Amino acid sequence: MPAPNSSAEPPARGAVTIRGLAPALKARLRVRAAMNARSMEAEARAILEAALAVPEDDMTDLASFARSLFAPIGGVELELPTRESAREPLVFASSPEEGSAVSKPRHQAD
Repeated sequence: MPAPNSSAEPPARGAVTIRGLAPALKARLRVRAAMNARSMEAEARAILEAALAVPEDDMTDLASFARSLFAPIGGVELELPTRESAREPLVFASSPEEGSAVSKPRHQAD
C-alpha cells in the first residue's frame, strides 16, 4: 500500500445552495457578514458550524425533547382508548370447487 501523499489537496467540501431565502434574512446575513469581515458564504458556513457543533452524544431524541418541553408544566396525561381483540383472519378458498372466494374463519362455521 503506498504511503499517503502529504502534498495532496484536502478532500473537497460539499456545496449547498439555499433557495427561497427571505430578502430580510438575506439582508441580515449580509450585515452580519460585513460586521465579521467575511463573505456571506463564509458567514453562513460559520453560523452552520456553530449551530451544529454540539457533539452527537449530547443530542437528544425527539421523545426526550418533547418530554423536556412539557416537564415544566407537569407533563401531559393522555387518555388512551381501550384495545379490542383482533378479528380472525379471513380464509381464502384455494380452488373454485371449494365455494366462494372468501369464507368465514374456520372456527365460526355455521
